[in-house]
Amino acid sequence: ISDIMLDVRSGRVAYAVLSEGGFLGMGSNLHAIPWSALTLDTDEKVFRVDITAQRIKDDPGFDKDHWPSMADETWGTQMHKYYNRDPYWTTTSVDPVAERDRGL
Repeated sequence: ISDIMLDVRSGRVAYAVLSEGGFLGMGSNLHAIPWSALTLDTDEKVFRVDITAQRIKDDPGFDKDHWPSMADETWGTQMHKYYNRDPYWTTTSVDPVAERDRGL
């Protein structure tokens, strides 16, 4: 994971940005991966992606100088569809801080 993209309106993590290829940051291809595709392996202290490496490589991705507009709902919908995920803005999430403050 080279970056994490936040949805500033909701405060949710939207995407992880994975880097593949290249050398010393030059010529690498970046891929926005839906956050819902990652799980934290606490034993190994790593994130795991339940998407095949080939599927990620087949995604055209983007380069460090030409990021997609993360606020573009059309782009986001297409990216989620490519990775067979529901767009994060269509799902509900639990806010543990809000629940704690309400005594839940």
